[in-house]
Amino acid sequence: MIIGVDASRALRARRTGTERYSLEIIRHLLGLQEASEHTWRLYTDAADLDSRLSAHFPSDVRVEMCVLPARRLWTHHRLAREVTQRRPDVLFVPAHVIPFVMPAGRLPPCVVTVHDLGYRAFPKTHPWTQRLYLELTTRWSVHVAQKVIAVSQATAKDLMTLYHTPSDRIRVIYEAPAQSVPVTLKQVQAMRERYGLERPYALFIGTIHPRKNIARLLQAYQLLSRDGGVTWDLVLAGASGWQSEGFDEQVAGMGLSRSVRWLDYVPDEELPALLKGALFFCFPSLFEGFGLPVLEAQSYGVPVMTSNNSALPEIAGDAALLVDPTDVDAIADAMLRLSQDEALRQRLIEAGYANVKRFSWEKAARETLAVLLEAAKEGRR
Repeated sequence: MIIGVDASRALRARRTGTERYSLEIIRHLLGLQEASEHTWRLYTDAADLDSRLSAHFPSDVRVEMCVLPARRLWTHHRLAREVTQRRPDVLFVPAHVIPFVMPAGRLPPCVVTVHDLGYRAFPKTHPWTQRLYLELTTRWSVHVAQKVIAVSQATAKDLMTLYHTPSDRIRVIYEAPAQSVPVTLKQVQAMRERYGLERPYALFIGTIHPRKNIARLLQAYQLLSRDGGVTWDLVLAGASGWQSEGFDEQVAGMGLSRSVRWLDYVPDEELPALLKGALFFCFPSLFEGFGLPVLEAQSYGVPVMTSNNSALPEIAGDAALLVDPTDVDAIADAMLRLSQDEALRQRLIEAGYANVKRFSWEKAARETLAVLLEAAKEGRR
């Protein structure tokens, strides 16, 4: 078969959750032994994708790079034209939306991954233009897709509730953390010196965005600081997002300039040392379709506090302190416990190592390939 894949998000210079998913699922699909039975047509707007991904291509896998340069409307113009004029047997869209084509029957059978519907649960955490775009494109994608991959049972439930997607068209396939790499004390120390981290620190990783609940996290830390005895800093690692303007002024106004550090975007290669050096990981997000940072922290032996909503309890398992993300006192109490209760910390570390074993990119790739073949077969009927 010819399997088309929208690889346009796989190698963005700055990858967040969906881009990381796209890269990892493509890499592991191509790494499957049975991948050599098919031709893989990767669509991209980056002319150098071949050289950047070549290290991950097994030599016996048939890969066609299809570079489609376009300045605007790449998905709904260039990709749409390509997949309707040279139809693959199935089109997989792992991190974006299915091209808008009318009539929809001109499209090949499609499989799309839906990562979350947070814009429906917390609409005020997104600008209205983004909400409108997400609503229209997600509604279109789940309507025309032969199969829909949901990254969690929580997302699958949201699809059925909000878009009435039939359950027999949904497949739940979990993501996985990147394989952990050994981190030495020397590497941790070098990282600390690079970012000027002199004290122990609690860590948050994610885009600085209202949905990540940074405001309440800061309020919780401020409560602990007022009570005294806090000998650790709060470190935020993530690119600026919507409404992140004035962040430094906000922190200064709370009297936290010396103990709250925003590192901005941290490259992937520096994250292991940053995680390994953390006292604990705090991720009180208002809504997540999966929650990959939780697993990444657990894989490096870092105790985790996260939210008791959306997909986070499903992914964190029994290996995290779960809190109501709207309760500042609960967030503060969990942070205090993780900084002082060594027995709790060790229990969560061991439980975290065990929890991470539930997730595997190879397993996700095998399950995804099965869905692609199923969609192609149904599309031929």
